[in-house]
Amino acid sequence: MRDRFDMTVTYAMHNALRRELHHFARAAACAHPDPRSVLRTAAGWELFRRALHTHHSAEDHALWPSLRQALAGRPLDLTRLEAIEAEHAALAALLEAIDQALVGPAVGLDLFGELTGSLITGLRGHLRHEEEAIFPLVQAVLSKEQWEHFGRVHTQRIVADAVRILPWLLDGVAERTVAAVLAQLLPQSAHHAYVHRWQPAYAALDRWGTQGPLTVTRP
Repeated sequence: MRDRFDMTVTYAMHNALRRELHHFARAAACAHPDPRSVLRTAAGWELFRRALHTHHSAEDHALWPSLRQALAGRPLDLTRLEAIEAEHAALAALLEAIDQALVGPAVGLDLFGELTGSLITGLRGHLRHEEEAIFPLVQAVLSKEQWEHFGRVHTQRIVADAVRILPWLLDGVAERTVAAVLAQLLPQSAHHAYVHRWQPAYAALDRWGTQGPLTVTRP
């Protein structure tokens, strides 16, 4: 059965997060003697954090409320949604704890390893859980207007940092998917900038410290 709604951008985001978890795990495991020295200045960590926050905040503000409304009278399905919302909160807390560990000396390497391991395991499980338990509900009960509202909010938040997030999102993606995502997120007039400026600048980044440290300034 064909899906009612096109979730190409959402799946692209999930797959990009999975890709970066792999790089993050390698950076955390291979950097000696202290992986924090790499992650403190890794462009990959900053891009990962920004993209995850962009995606989760759009779901929290524009998708889950609509889904909750559409699931009124279905307590078991509402419980499934509540579990997903709790996972969002837990992942946000882990990101905050890791950020604090990167800038403060109080967290030892053992605890830092636990935090990063929990993030990797937790996010992988969350993405799978969302795809298996929640996406079918979205397809089944959400109205066209509700889905389009989420799509607009998600797009606005990605496009707000499109210069960095879009090349990151589409790294290693098949050309057909790249074309589909760009068609949804960018006006045709911006495609030239993506191809000739944004993507080459992204490709030159040393995202996870494999070519030496790269400092990323946070706003």
